[in-house]
Formats: sequence, structure tokens, C-alpha cells
Amino acid sequence: MKKENVIEATNLTKTFGDFTAVDAITFEVKKGEIFGFLGANGAGKTTAMKMLIGISIPSNGKATVAGFDVSKQPEDIKKNIGYMSQKFALYDDLTVQENITFFGGIYGLKRSQIKIKSEELITNLGLQEVANDLVGSLPLGWKQKIAFSVALLHDPKIIFLDEPTGSVDPITRRQFWEMIYQTAHEGTTVFVTTHYMDEAEYCDRVSIMVNGKIEALDTPKKLKEQFEVDNMNDVFLKLARG
Repeated sequence: MKKENVIEATNLTKTFGDFTAVDAITFEVKKGEIFGFLGANGAGKTTAMKMLIGISIPSNGKATVAGFDVSKQPEDIKKNIGYMSQKFALYDDLTVQENITFFGGIYGLKRSQIKIKSEELITNLGLQEVANDLVGSLPLGWKQKIAFSVALLHDPKIIFLDEPTGSVDPITRRQFWEMIYQTAHEGTTVFVTTHYMDEAEYCDRVSIMVNGKIEALDTPKKLKEQFEVDNMNDVFLKLARG
């Protein structure tokens, strides 16, 4: 059975004056897929993601996310996606419980829903003993796990992860990816950017942006075969060096 597309982009473009940050990219992402969106700093991936999550209007081209037009229905997109950033995802001066309650309200959940979701999240992550501790007092790895779970509170169709495992230790990274696998298995699409090329191996498909364009898009296995290398890091290096 063919899976439906939950993201579709056609010639999606973003310009700033004479500078083209995203240059007519075309791709699709399927339901339940783990889609890696890679590129060096300045390649355009962050700008592209901002258009997809409804906070930046395209200069040209078109895209739909969860069935909504990024240019005409950005607010509908925001209601149907989750988003997690490496730099900011939780409030350090609120407790774990307060963060869950706050973001549940932002996502439009009722108090009764927040209570149920909160209990499930705290139990699943084993946070009973720290539920009333300030998030700022927790290790970075725990913060990332909580932030990921909070971004899924409202059962979004797609979750966007912007370099979610930056600066965390290898064990926590592996545990985080186990959470990603479980989420995708349950039918939520995962759209993830990362600087770690070994993490590209965990994705169902990977796109690699260079100078605003998607220069490669396929499964990790096929990309390695295409570029005749043994790992994704070497695929990336070949593309980045032209």
C-alpha cells in the first residue's frame, strides 16, 4: 500500500534581496517516514525548515505540510506539527510539570487532556522524582527527551527536529533515536536536521543541501552506492567539495 505524502514541496524558493537562500527545491516526505534534512551551515536547510513550519513565507514555488499551504495556511500548519529546537525547547525557570502544562495550553489541549498527557509523559520517561524540579537543574540529555515528548503532546502529524542531539553524549543520542523510531512506528512523520553524519544512517531517506539546492536525495544505502563510499560522512564530503 502506497503511503500518503505529508510534505510536498515544488520549486520552493526563498530570496533575501539578491541572495537566494533556498533555490527551487522539490521533494516529498511520506507518512511515518524518518526524513533527514542535511547540509552544512549556510546551505539553506534552516531557511527551508522555517518555510515548512509556517514562520517564513516562500518567495516562489509552493509547498504543503499536513495538507495545508505554507503560504496561505501557516496557522493551520502550526496546529498540526510539533517542533523541537536544540537551542530552545523548554523554560529552565519552570518545573518539568509546569513546562508540560504550559505547552499543553499553547497547543490548545483541554485541562483534562493535559492532566492525562502529563501523567503519561512523566511515567513513560520515569520522571516521577523530578517532576517538580526546575528544568534548568536537569542534565541536557533529560531536557532533550522531555522537549521531544512535549512537542508530541498534541499528537501532531509531523514533528520537526532541528539538530535535536547537539552536545549530548553518545548514550543519550542513542536513547533519543530509539524515541524517534518509536514515534515513526506509531505513524508520526519525523523531519530531522543534524550535523552528525552517523545519524543520517538512521533515516529512511536523506536529502543533502548544498548552496541552497538539494544535490542528493535517497536512502542512505543508495546514496553510498551512488557515490561509491562506505559511509554518509564521505557522501557529504563529496557533495560539499563539489
